[in-house]
Amino acid sequence: MRSLASDNTSGMHPAILAALAIANHDHEGAYGNDSYTSQAVALFKKHFGEQAEVFFVFNGTGANVLGLAASTTSYGAVICANTSHIYVDESTAPDSFTGCRLLPIETPNGKITPAQVAEKIKGLGVEHHPQPQVVSITQSTEYGTIYTAAEIAAIAEVTHANGLYLHLDGARLSNAAVSLQSNFASFTTAVGVDIVSFGGTKNGLLCGEAIVFLNPALARNFKYIRKQGMQLFSKMRFIAAQFIALFTNDLWLHNAQHANQKAQELAKILQKHKAVKITQVVEANSVFAILPPHWITPLQAEIYFYVWNETTHEVRFVCSFDTTSEDLQKIERKLEELKTL
Repeated sequence: MRSLASDNTSGMHPAILAALAIANHDHEGAYGNDSYTSQAVALFKKHFGEQAEVFFVFNGTGANVLGLAASTTSYGAVICANTSHIYVDESTAPDSFTGCRLLPIETPNGKITPAQVAEKIKGLGVEHHPQPQVVSITQSTEYGTIYTAAEIAAIAEVTHANGLYLHLDGARLSNAAVSLQSNFASFTTAVGVDIVSFGGTKNGLLCGEAIVFLNPALARNFKYIRKQGMQLFSKMRFIAAQFIALFTNDLWLHNAQHANQKAQELAKILQKHKAVKITQVVEANSVFAILPPHWITPLQAEIYFYVWNETTHEVRFVCSFDTTSEDLQKIERKLEELKTL
């Protein structure tokens, strides 16, 4: 069954599959001591700056949690949105592995502000309180909204003025870059982000994320943290080869452009129906909408999607690099049928 539940439900892009087959032809060094990993790291440096230190891991939870572990102590705290993946969808992995307390900020659209961050920075130097050490933002957010470079710079200013680091969960960073019509460095390196979790899985990879330390001092002991966190892949070339393919001929860009465009097309379809209310501005590859409750199950039978809030009947559609016009036409036809019932 076709699905718009998540960009994790799509398969691999054919170019990624081909890259894996090529990487499988011969022997290479293990644990990242191979030509593919060296080439992939060089490509990341091209996009984020020569100072960047890059480490590959299996998945997004590993990227986020280990990135936070490198920048915190067990008596610390991480400030984040109450919608963030580290707070909602990564179970207790951030708490358990870092020992830190997560300090959530209420937000209606997934974005936090410098003023909200400042309010959470309390008790510095007081042993009775967890010590805020990192601010974590998501780009694009869990609601599909986008921080501008100026907004991130303002958060970074408050963060660094108080001696904290800025972490960016970039599971959908490519979609954000397309929306901003910018390169990656312009809204990460250039505006004070210290650590980026760079997502590949949601943009056509089989598996694999990258932890990009834009503040290289934080990477000093990271090879030990990655091993301790069970995210060191012995056959690292199979993750690196995927990222090489992703950066070759701007595949990352084309995949994200397609997903974002299909989200815009879907939003236009939904907007034709007065009974449907789109709840968030559509800036990346997600569309959030409130549907009449009796429409949800029959529409899911046509093409699956995720119910975001069962109380309000808000649902989430996520488009991928392989979302087709036929997928959207199925929804359009079913909505036309449902509005007559």
